Amino acid sequence: MACTNEFIEFVCETLRPLGEVRSRKMMGDYVIYVNEKCVITACNNNAYVKKLPCIAELMSTAETGCPYTGAKEAYILDFTDLNKLRHVIELIWNDLPFPKQRKKK
Repeated sequence: MACTNEFIEFVCETLRPLGEVRSRKMMGDYVIYVNEKCVITACNNNAYVKKLPCIAELMSTAETGCPYTGAKEAYILDFTDLNKLRHVIELIWNDLPFPKQRKKK
């Protein structure tokens, strides 16, 4: 089951205090960018983030799963504590590099 538009809008609105937020449909589901860094993979109305050392302690009790077949296990975000959720995204954002620019042909 793909994500609903309502779920994607909810996730994006929740993250708006962190900066510019946009979603992009990819292979039937979505990725969500904050300030031009991809921080969330959204599949089946769940928001997944990479299992990074910078969030391991904060996410130690979080549910985990694979967003799609062949993907690495990831943390599933819980939207009941928005302060914690935004802090997790900030830590991920600080840890991830900006995407490499593609050469134009």
